[in-house]
Amino acid sequence: MPKNTSYSLPKDSKAWQQAVDSIATLLPDDTNLQDFDALQSLPVFALIVVLPTQVSAIDIHQYIQSWVDEQPSWHLVTVAEDTDASFVNITVSDTEPTAADAQRLPFTNAQVYRYLLVPVTDTLMHPGKKTAAAHIIDDQLTTRLRHDLSEQYNTGIADSAVDLNVVDCHILSVGHMLRTHKLACFDMDSTLIEQEVIVELAKTAGIGEEVEAITEAAMRGEIDFDESFAQRVALLKGTSTEVLDDICNRLTLSVGARTTISALKALGYHTVLVSGGFTYFARYIAEQLGIDEVHANALDIEDNEVTGHVQFPIVNGAKKAAIVEHTAERLGIKMSQVVCIGDGANDLPMMALADLGVAYHAKPIVQARADAAINVTGLEGTLYALGYPALAPTE
Repeated sequence: MPKNTSYSLPKDSKAWQQAVDSIATLLPDDTNLQDFDALQSLPVFALIVVLPTQVSAIDIHQYIQSWVDEQPSWHLVTVAEDTDASFVNITVSDTEPTAADAQRLPFTNAQVYRYLLVPVTDTLMHPGKKTAAAHIIDDQLTTRLRHDLSEQYNTGIADSAVDLNVVDCHILSVGHMLRTHKLACFDMDSTLIEQEVIVELAKTAGIGEEVEAITEAAMRGEIDFDESFAQRVALLKGTSTEVLDDICNRLTLSVGARTTISALKALGYHTVLVSGGFTYFARYIAEQLGIDEVHANALDIEDNEVTGHVQFPIVNGAKKAAIVEHTAERLGIKMSQVVCIGDGANDLPMMALADLGVAYHAKPIVQARADAAINVTGLEGTLYALGYPALAPTE
């Protein structure tokens, strides 16, 4: 029987707005707290800390406050719970779960702590300098929390060091929290699903190691994506559509994928799958998740077999960015209202265009350049990076 799980989620950002209102006296006198673009020029950061439930017995606030106490330039303001917000109800239904899906949680149990970091002196900051400051704070605080939590929590607990070695700290401009986003664009392989489809194809065809090596090099940005794509597709010549269908049935959705898409759609987002993979699989995954539209590479098939020929244009990094931009334009959505989520180097161009670029269990180069990096949770960590509180099933 299908299993339905329900959640509630704040529909608006009242908690963040209230937090910003509370620091009005710390900001320049002429600051318009309703002008989100103007707030972007201020070094006021949203600090979001995401932790696994293993650390539930620890007062994480004391660790964050102790770090801030050592920073004479910053105030810490706690963002209140969303008690005054209007909520939307989300129902996640595993309509046809695979054997693997049936054993999985719809999302990762996590704790989310939300703060504002506010400068002691009222000042403006160049966008480039602000981005650099965010990365520095992120590195310092993440390193500190990993060290402190490991020391406190690992005593007498086997294997916990590995789990606690990852703490997600998102340091974002407060404007990201206040702005209403309307378009969410997702990569597919290793983002919406756990596999790299072309690698699965290659394993079935007996050329797995060769194709996987090409894929990994491309995702790390070491070789040109178009060249690597053509090389991999050529190796798939002769693969039957029966194999393709079998692979579709073996694909597993990433933890939190159903919850994330359901939540975004309930919040009014238009959702798009933008993949450098193949439409044969992308459409299948989009249908499973209820994603609004799909853009991917057509897989050339004749007589029920893959020909090995590439159909142009290839959906590479530049094409992904163009698709996102054109989709937003077609829907009348500003790029400041766009969120892009991915894991590979070919996702960086679209993430750079978006208001918020989110790296999901991504390659180091992507994590370094993204606005936020998810490592602790499943894909629902996207909601936390957008400023929402921790998800919990409703009774």
